[in-house]
Amino acid sequence: MRWVEKHKMPGSYNRKDHFYNKAKSQGFRSRAYFKLEELSAKYKLFRTGFKVLDLGAWPGGWLQFAGKAVGPKGLVLGLDLVEIEAFAESHIKTLRGDACDPHVQQQAVALAGAKFDVVLSDMSPKLSGVREADSAAAVALAEAALSACRFCLKEDGALVIKLFKGVGTEEFVRGARSSFKKLAREELEASRKTSNEYYLVGRGFRISNV
Repeated sequence: MRWVEKHKMPGSYNRKDHFYNKAKSQGFRSRAYFKLEELSAKYKLFRTGFKVLDLGAWPGGWLQFAGKAVGPKGLVLGLDLVEIEAFAESHIKTLRGDACDPHVQQQAVALAGAKFDVVLSDMSPKLSGVREADSAAAVALAEAALSACRFCLKEDGALVIKLFKGVGTEEFVRGARSSFKKLAREELEASRKTSNEYYLVGRGFRISNV
């Protein structure tokens, strides 16, 4: 399945809004930096030395924030079909491949030398304009990210997934609850005002329930 990092809503939107301009002025690769910053501030997702896997990581806004959060003693690895521009920081690494492919996920664990403390997914589908089809595609990506935890996430680890309000989303959320001790949803200030996206934050991963 193919995805894009940014979810484009039907019609026009103001791409160059406050967070877009803020990211550009501060040297961040995307406004997504501030989304993860917002989530991390509330849920304390990262610690120094953590290993973090970012699925669908292009262009690298989440990699930048996670790299700063875990520091040089940690590791941040980004997967994407699109080649991600290399980072100067040696602990931020990238791997080109299908983030939904279990073989690529296992390769990521091998590169890290262990399972990850946190798995992130900001993946979005390429839109067809058909609401039902687009909702199904978004849920499929969320299911792939949850499935990746079986191979990639440590017991008691954390997962962040982007979701969109639509057909099949609530069913996915209900199904995901058994895989985590705590599950919360957040609509972020840094999201575009026209977007129907929100984020699911799972903490206390139960590997036996995936």
